[in-house]
Amino acid sequence: MKTATQRLSQLAPQYFAALQNRVAALQASGRDVIRLDVGSPDLPPAPHITEALIQSATQADAHGYIAHQGPRFLRSAWAELYQRQFGVDLDVETEILPLLGSKEGIFHLSQALLEPGDVALVPDPAYPTYSMGAHFAGADIFFLPLMPDRGYLPDFDAIPKDILSRSKLLWLNYPANPTAAVAPNGFFTEALEFARRHDVLVCHDAAYSQVTFDGYQAPSILQDPGAKEVAIEFNTLSKSYNMAGWRVGAAVGNAAALRSLSVLKTHADSSHFLPILSAAAVAMNGDQSWLVERNQVYAQRRDQVVSALNRLGLSVSPPQASLYVWSPVPAGWTAEAFTVAVLEEAHLSLTPGTVFGRQGQGYVRITLTASAERISEGMQRLESWMKK
Repeated sequence: MKTATQRLSQLAPQYFAALQNRVAALQASGRDVIRLDVGSPDLPPAPHITEALIQSATQADAHGYIAHQGPRFLRSAWAELYQRQFGVDLDVETEILPLLGSKEGIFHLSQALLEPGDVALVPDPAYPTYSMGAHFAGADIFFLPLMPDRGYLPDFDAIPKDILSRSKLLWLNYPANPTAAVAPNGFFTEALEFARRHDVLVCHDAAYSQVTFDGYQAPSILQDPGAKEVAIEFNTLSKSYNMAGWRVGAAVGNAAALRSLSVLKTHADSSHFLPILSAAAVAMNGDQSWLVERNQVYAQRRDQVVSALNRLGLSVSPPQASLYVWSPVPAGWTAEAFTVAVLEEAHLSLTPGTVFGRQGQGYVRITLTASAERISEGMQRLESWMKK
């Protein structure tokens, strides 16, 4: 009996699933492994958010199915967040689609919009779900190299004409995972003009737009006039409100693309748990002041990591946003060999850049999702190991 499709059999095991097994084996042998690999916030949401969850969960009528489009109060909360944060107006009926976390929406969009022969333009390095979604849709993938000397921005002029003629989706992500790069002024305008010329839908992943430092404010691609004609944006409470396990996200923007994604989702899921959505609305509409202190915590951790790496001669600049530091590996090492050695010998878990694409070779991603004490110890272990 055949138990997997050809598409599935071509996939290597998901990196973090395999890593968990390796870490578990070390821990079972008594090793204390410091994990700076997965971008899952270690801090909880603010108390008023969890209190709203508890209060809603005690209601007798809060446990049944709800509409696929989510309750109107949730869509209104997303609209309020976008108006407050970005000055963007969204129609709560046609321009906001709640998701079970942004990851499922990113994956499902390709299933809704791509066919065999179509091309998805995907940055390299980037979040792997952009390419995996296109792969499962049977579409082709054209990778856009993100190079340090370009500030990790794609070069649209380098895309061949035969690729452009088949391109349907362009994926962007700023602040970026894994590089922590941010979009400079004018870049989103350039991307939108490119999309209009070539009839491409821009899909911007804004997961880290509220995790920012040193006064930097990340923009939304929808701030550009007319952006909703050719763009949608994915957003999530996972990173912005420390709610990764809650799986609350949304796709906003182009109404036609959202209608197609919504049709697919009616066959793939049955919406969310109402108390989680009630608390999500409180998160977006309630007191936001705690996010300032939270970002200061991340900034302090960032400075710890960057200072340690620079002492080791790895030349890293402090990122303005995201949960990551993107660091070169020492000369003579591949990303994979370096991370394996550091894990096995220093018991410090980092992510090789090649998890995110070929252009990630020579780099590692280090997360800021551990306490200052654990980060300090992790950097000390790395320093001791490198100086052996």
